[in-house]
Amino acid sequence: MSELRAEYQRRRAERRAAVDALIARSHRFSNLRVLIFLAFAGCLVAGLADLGLALPWSLAPLLAFVGVAIAHEGVERARARAELAVGFYDRALRRLEGCWQDDGPTGAEFVPAGHIYAADLDLFGEASLFTLLSTARTRGGHGELASWLLAPATPEEVRARQAASTTLRGRIDLREDLALLGGDLELALDPERLRAWAEAPPRFELSSIGRLRALAWLLAIAATVSVALWLAAGLSPLFAAAVLVVEALVVRRLGPATEAVTKAVEEPRRELAVVALLLARLSREDFGEDPRLQDLQRRLISDGVVGAEAITALAGLVDWLESRRSALFAPIAFAWMWGLHCALAIERWRARHGRSIAGWLAALSELEALLSLATYADEHPEEPHPELVDAAAGPLLEGDDLRHPLLPECVANSVLLGSPLRVLMISGSNMSGKSTLLRTVGINVVLALAGATVRASRLRVSPLALGATLRVEDSLREASSRFYAELTRLRRLMDRAQEGEPPLLFLLDEIFHGTNSHDRKIGAEALIRALVDQGALGLVTTHDLALAESITDLGERAINVHFQDEVEEESGRLRFDYRMRPGIVRRSNALELMRAVGIKV
Repeated sequence: MSELRAEYQRRRAERRAAVDALIARSHRFSNLRVLIFLAFAGCLVAGLADLGLALPWSLAPLLAFVGVAIAHEGVERARARAELAVGFYDRALRRLEGCWQDDGPTGAEFVPAGHIYAADLDLFGEASLFTLLSTARTRGGHGELASWLLAPATPEEVRARQAASTTLRGRIDLREDLALLGGDLELALDPERLRAWAEAPPRFELSSIGRLRALAWLLAIAATVSVALWLAAGLSPLFAAAVLVVEALVVRRLGPATEAVTKAVEEPRRELAVVALLLARLSREDFGEDPRLQDLQRRLISDGVVGAEAITALAGLVDWLESRRSALFAPIAFAWMWGLHCALAIERWRARHGRSIAGWLAALSELEALLSLATYADEHPEEPHPELVDAAAGPLLEGDDLRHPLLPECVANSVLLGSPLRVLMISGSNMSGKSTLLRTVGINVVLALAGATVRASRLRVSPLALGATLRVEDSLREASSRFYAELTRLRRLMDRAQEGEPPLLFLLDEIFHGTNSHDRKIGAEALIRALVDQGALGLVTTHDLALAESITDLGERAINVHFQDEVEEESGRLRFDYRMRPGIVRRSNALELMRAVGIKV
């Protein structure tokens, strides 16, 4: 990581120096523009006052001013790009320093209601795993990565993602280019909405487009000629008025179809241009021999049509369409039937490329998601890819030195579940690390089955489905208590376990703590046994020592482990080492915690 940090710092310093140089250059251009303007004003005054300087000479400084203004605009664009590059490396350095929590997207919009582990494992939201991982520019890229975190992939798919992301490691130039293309525009383009628009039935009959184009051109020419003859030759304005009335009737008749064609692409017109730039940049990259990346690059071209060029053409059509809104151009646009011309051109584009746009956007989204995994792997070089094992021998979870990826400093613990051991019953005092261990195991399994590296020295895992009850909340709106919400979640976990393939990994935190100890013990024993009998494996935390002792009935399929604490003699403070140990915890810190906050007990 030190080498990567040094590279990030070097590049940031170069971009910062470029910004400073461009700012100085911009100031010089500003001063030059002032001088040229003063020269123009002086020539103009001298010419008007007949001081021996011909008035046309004032055009020379005016032309010089226009040229300098254009050059100045180019400098400002270069400065804006350099400033964006500085910000790009600032964010990268913050990730390396563990200060990334306020950067990046939350991905909360991609989480379906009631997902059985996303909220429990802090996968989405502020300072979440998604915030740490995602470096995508487009909504589609964010959505693709989110889908990988929300649903474990097959071993074949995981291995393909691992290989592709490994190939993409170290490509800082590519990552920088993709981050800067098109400026700092937030790309909220909805791929599904654009795909639905592109693949919708035609709004104009394809056979009629040629006739409508001919009609539009005929009316536009008639309007132009009649207005020109009225202004230049004194022709009665009634001819021009008649043509304009006919145009108005045609526009009104075709208005709904025209609006349906143009509405979906008018709003994201700038985003379309940026998407075209991203596609073009990715199509130029050499992805070596990796089959997944080569396939994705081929998908950027459909039937000989380069996706970047086609979307650039679409963005250009939308720009032409948008120009009709200019107050100066609007009357001419109406006379020339500008909206209808553009709508027909866009409809022709849809007919040619509508079926291909889904593939282009999907390939772009997947490449962005893979680059997110590659960036994470680059910035955490000590973290390995997990080993995916065959499920034929039964479920397996073997993790050495597992740590939580969202905690910069944390104690490592190792976990082994498989055959015959299926359940770890974890006891321990408050704040000792029980729930954090469940989250650590769960989030590393999510990373592993998404194709990412994991925060461990080694992880071997078979295909698993996840389910958790670490963050089950009551609901006033649905009139359900926390206990009922937990029952509902557990019912879903049981249903998932009964499906069998892949086996369920359950993470149960303080199971049934909303009811009395007698019912909790009976219910928890029955639930854990039922899950194990269905082939599931998992971790369960509890404060109930009777429940912890009762799992001995499962024999070699379950063991007890615990976290412990110590009270410092001098200060009276509790000290935790967060290390998992065998057996059941034999002490509680509840009274010490009460005394620590001033409650007399």
